[in-house]
Amino acid sequence: MALAVLLGGTGVLYLWGLSESGWANSFYAAAAQAGSDSWKAFFFGSSDAASSITVDKTPLSLWPMGLSVRIFGLSSWSILVPQALEGVAAVALLHAAVRRTTGSAAAGLLAGAVLALTPVAVLMFRFDNPDAMLVLLLIGSAYATQRAVEATTDGGRPVRWLGFAGALVGLAFLTKMLQAFLVLPALALVYLLFAAVPLWKRFGHLLVGFGAMVVAGGWWIAIVELWPAASRPYIGGSQDNSILELTLGYNGLGRLTGNETGSVGGAGGWGQTGILRMFGSEVGSQIAWLMPAALILGVAGLWFARSSDRLDSRGGRPVRVGLTLWLGWLLVTALTFSFMAGIFHAYYTVALAPAVAALVAIGGLAVWRRRESLVAAAVLAATTAFTATFAFALLNRSDWMPWLKYVVLVVGLATALLIGAVSQLPKRLAQVVAATAVLVALAAPTAYSLSTAATAHTGAIPSAGPATTSTSSGPVGLPGGMRGGTPGGAPGGAPGGTRASTGGLLDGSTPSAELTALLQTDANTFTWVAAAIGSNSAAGYQLATGDPVMPIGGFNGSDPSPTLAQFQTYVAKGEIHYFIASGGGFGGGGLGSDSGTSAQISTWVSQNFTATTVGGVTLYDLSAGVV
Repeated sequence: MALAVLLGGTGVLYLWGLSESGWANSFYAAAAQAGSDSWKAFFFGSSDAASSITVDKTPLSLWPMGLSVRIFGLSSWSILVPQALEGVAAVALLHAAVRRTTGSAAAGLLAGAVLALTPVAVLMFRFDNPDAMLVLLLIGSAYATQRAVEATTDGGRPVRWLGFAGALVGLAFLTKMLQAFLVLPALALVYLLFAAVPLWKRFGHLLVGFGAMVVAGGWWIAIVELWPAASRPYIGGSQDNSILELTLGYNGLGRLTGNETGSVGGAGGWGQTGILRMFGSEVGSQIAWLMPAALILGVAGLWFARSSDRLDSRGGRPVRVGLTLWLGWLLVTALTFSFMAGIFHAYYTVALAPAVAALVAIGGLAVWRRRESLVAAAVLAATTAFTATFAFALLNRSDWMPWLKYVVLVVGLATALLIGAVSQLPKRLAQVVAATAVLVALAAPTAYSLSTAATAHTGAIPSAGPATTSTSSGPVGLPGGMRGGTPGGAPGGAPGGTRASTGGLLDGSTPSAELTALLQTDANTFTWVAAAIGSNSAAGYQLATGDPVMPIGGFNGSDPSPTLAQFQTYVAKGEIHYFIASGGGFGGGGLGSDSGTSAQISTWVSQNFTATTVGGVTLYDLSAGVV
């Protein structure tokens, strides 16, 4: 019953008012729409149904959305509901993993609640970025690894579970590429340390898991590499039309070094790196509320479970397995995010949320079960006091609900004093004190989560929490939180009362009804009803019309796709109706610029075709012929 309440509440939180965000990230929404129209676009993750270019990620997260649109039609709900359901499934799976570790239903419920109420998790499970699917698959890989360790002691089949874990990591790779591999050190370490088989067998079992990962994640890469480039879309985000370059460069090692050809930012433009990055003004309110508690309780729980090999529900070996796994996940991922010099957005930290939630629940229960010890009571009291004080500091960065920080601080410190003497309290009163400590710890992130769910989020860089706390997640000079604003609209043009917009690098266009109708005229005659610089600018027109719009230059406008010669060939064949001059991307260069493929196309069009303005947007009719 309690689990049903948790999952039902999570579903309400993630689904309520979901359509207020419209298309959310129109870059991915347009790809989902394209996939619903064309199986080729579906398979490759193309930005448009005519498959001129792909998104700059592997496409697994797009597939549920594309299928949903194909079944239910194009709408905000059909695109976003799969993300919300993935969030509910993630909460259920984490609950199962933690309950299995501790033997405690309460610990499982606490872990699920912490994940569900983490602000950045609420944001991402109500948004159409790949992160929702990534988190679900990685939690599944952790659960399967845990089962593999158990199977070495109970006569089960550890190789099967490790193969399953590896396959889930491989699928996570097909969701967000190399970020999926950040959990691998933790998964491998846990099996090497705790599997009850000879060491040589442990390595052999891990090789099976590795093979399953390669197969599950590599089959799509192999097909794309072997597919003739002339008959597939250009690989968005790469500079030489290579999925391997995208994997290892722009979405791989380049994220660590900052050397990402075709990207924006760089030279420190993605924020200050360092050990405190996860607690700074940009990231802290997204994820950091319970990170100190997770680290303290995780380490303390390992200490108290160190001397027991019991397999019973009170801890020992299963608790050590769980805490080692989730501590490894948290430390490797947090340190990578803290020091990566390339593209980094605050919402990436949703990948930390499962580890934080699991450590708070498992470590908290392990220490609580030894509360008769003065050391354990002191750890619990110090953790409660620090969590309340840290929440006060995070809340103090904003003028939103100014009274909340004082309530959290006062009640938290008072509860910490009672926990310090918990061994002297009657059992029922001790339970009330523990419940109060949990409620105080969750009060601030819950408030931020509710505010996140009540706020429309659009654009490429969303941010959780109240709108007044939005900070820039992008490079210097680029917009930040992207919360609020025009919620994407619906097919047929800008919603009533919404001003038409040409979009730009980070947010989609919102065409007027007049322009939408013009683009839809004779749409079946053309492969693309229009072409526009940058994927986000093109996405809004495509979502409004339901017809393919070519995104010149991909997301940043800097990909060499199509080349000027290719574009001229498309025009000569009558395949593109209009060129939309407004909007753009980083690599567009603007009309009159002579650098970059996108700029070359813009210049050629402006010099050879007649401009007209419709709905505040400048466009060129390419079917009218060269002037």
